[in-house]
Amino acid sequence: MSHVADSAQSSPASANASSASASGVTPVSLPWVTRLVSMDTVSRNPNLGLIETVRDELRGAGIEATLTHDPSGKWANLFATIPAHDGETNGGVLSGHTDVVPVDGQQWDSDPFKPEIRGDKLYGRGTCDMKGFIGAALALVPDMQRAKLARPIHFALSFDEEVGCAGAPLMIADLMKRGVKPDGCIVGEPTSMRPIVAHKGINAYQCCVRGQAAHSSLTPKGLNAIECAARLICYIRDMADQFREQGPFDELYDVPFTTAQTSTIVGGNAINTVPAECKFQFEFRNLPTLDPEPIFARIEQYARETLLPKMLREHPSAAIEITKIAAAPGLDSSEQAAITQLVRALTADQDKRKVAYGTEAGLFSLAVIPSIVCGPGDIQQAHKANEFVALDQLVKCERFLRKFIHSMSVEAQAH
Repeated sequence: MSHVADSAQSSPASANASSASASGVTPVSLPWVTRLVSMDTVSRNPNLGLIETVRDELRGAGIEATLTHDPSGKWANLFATIPAHDGETNGGVLSGHTDVVPVDGQQWDSDPFKPEIRGDKLYGRGTCDMKGFIGAALALVPDMQRAKLARPIHFALSFDEEVGCAGAPLMIADLMKRGVKPDGCIVGEPTSMRPIVAHKGINAYQCCVRGQAAHSSLTPKGLNAIECAARLICYIRDMADQFREQGPFDELYDVPFTTAQTSTIVGGNAINTVPAECKFQFEFRNLPTLDPEPIFARIEQYARETLLPKMLREHPSAAIEITKIAAAPGLDSSEQAAITQLVRALTADQDKRKVAYGTEAGLFSLAVIPSIVCGPGDIQQAHKANEFVALDQLVKCERFLRKFIHSMSVEAQAH
């Protein structure tokens, strides 16, 4: 057994790893999953400790990893390869993000960063989204090394997915620079181990509207930034209503049209003062068949050509600034892509499913790496208090990954 597996077994976090799933089978990945969950990688915290831990364990197994860092050096992506026996370099990617969402304000029944098995479920922040998949993949590194691979298997672990997919683009750009172009990618977001072939794009912005302060008794001498921002917010809502009523539609989504909404707003400082500034954040989630740029262009055009001129007539210092804060492209996997056909075959699932939430699969797809989403756990448990992954889901993921490893082997390729 490799150094990777031995080290995971010795982790203090694996104290409950003797528990079995409802099927009576104990997930071999429990030590790795609990170890990863024990590391607090909420997006606002650096993930470098987790990444360096994985890097060191892989290095102990004779596998070198490449790290790509953010400008501060405190966050990093990891890309590592279990090589093919003959030097083939393309292969398939197992992808997952290492950051998790905050637990602030949530009422947990146990410490979210001390994973705990209760019944047939493993509780903790990130068990479902998505350290379960990462742990399962790492636990099977010895299987990958024992197999005579005809095509390599790559690991792609990213940072800051939860705050707009900020990390993965750095890793993908590095892969392109180094000439590494995998044949396909499996992103292990929680799908209950069912293939997801499409998801919407995410586009998030911050808008700052600047007016002019004045005493409220002299309202005409000021420019109310909140009221001006409200006009733009209502325009965005009108666009959302138009998408809801007129489409385009795709009935395979639970929300079958493009959506838009304003999520936060801050402005003003006193009841008797005309507010000089208002900031708000908005997002839209587009069907992958719909180009997001024209959607934003409509919002920007209204702000620049309709709203701002009215504001300037009231005060010459008026301004509207819109900044993109996050973006992740949609995914629309080809049924003809080899990775789609492979995952369908390995899961024996031919149903076509599409989801409203976003993943990093769209980024890989944009880089011409065909991608599909499939991983353990139910998305309904993600981001909530008492997040969990069912032990049966980890077992099912391990079975899937073993089949995937075999599919990459010389023996399978020969058939």
